[in-house]
Amino acid sequence: MQVLVAGASGMIGAALCRRLTEGGHTVLRLVRHDPRSDSEFHWAPAARIIDFTLMERVDAVIGLSGASLSHLPWTRRYKKQILDSRISATQTLTDAMRMASHGPKVFVSASAVGYYGDRPGVRLTEKSSRGSGFLADVVEAWEAAAHLAPEETRVVTARSGVVVGRGGAMKPLLPLARLGLAGPIGTGGQHWPWISLHDEIEAIIHLLDSELDGPVNLAGPTPATAAAFLRELATQVHRPYGLPLPEKVIDLTLRDAGHDLLLTSQKVVPEKLLGDGFQFADATARDAIARLLARVPAASAS
Repeated sequence: MQVLVAGASGMIGAALCRRLTEGGHTVLRLVRHDPRSDSEFHWAPAARIIDFTLMERVDAVIGLSGASLSHLPWTRRYKKQILDSRISATQTLTDAMRMASHGPKVFVSASAVGYYGDRPGVRLTEKSSRGSGFLADVVEAWEAAAHLAPEETRVVTARSGVVVGRGGAMKPLLPLARLGLAGPIGTGGQHWPWISLHDEIEAIIHLLDSELDGPVNLAGPTPATAAAFLRELATQVHRPYGLPLPEKVIDLTLRDAGHDLLLTSQKVVPEKLLGDGFQFADATARDAIARLLARVPAASAS
């Protein structure tokens, strides 16, 4: 396939492009700097600038662009950037698809489990209703922008959980664990929807050839609480577990970001992926953490 990727320089994007190339696909990358190779093409999503004829050359588009959620604090200005960066990037892609003489066969647009809000004890599938809060608002608008693609394009909104890779949420958590500072965050009983970087990449590639459309949960098949996840991380780096981080401290220091990223409970189940025959290489949080610490490149080995 000819695959156009927006957000190719991030942790997920870089690993995805490598895996696509290894699989024999041709990868075209949208970049904000001057192109450095024949596979790079300039775009400026904030200004809605893109060569729409690219859409006539590709079979699939994967959109991964958006301001990082791990940038703290979430000031009012940065919250606007979180929303605007996702909407402008996604609408720039869908505008280009509609302007082209024909659109791509499939558009896989990044999304997030933030759609479900804080739902302690609730089993969350793609059929579950929208929750409340800032991230739920962002995801709703983000997915609506993706569905502006032309009718002939199958649209998948990939609702990712915490991706266990060398970056993202693991960037601060792994050093803390190695310092012996991992412990209960709040009560520790909140569910964290995790997925290994390996399975994140393989799931996105699976969706390119699948007939699935609409929201698809990208989360591991065995839900884990924050306490179970962090205890396993501490165990695998051979450090103690137990230093608590009280909810009140999180609320005072990180405010909305702390609540949405650390304290929200989401027992997300990848119902549509499993029903479509996708097989997870890392079925438990233990597997995902072991792969991370073994430094196995994403999607290179099961």
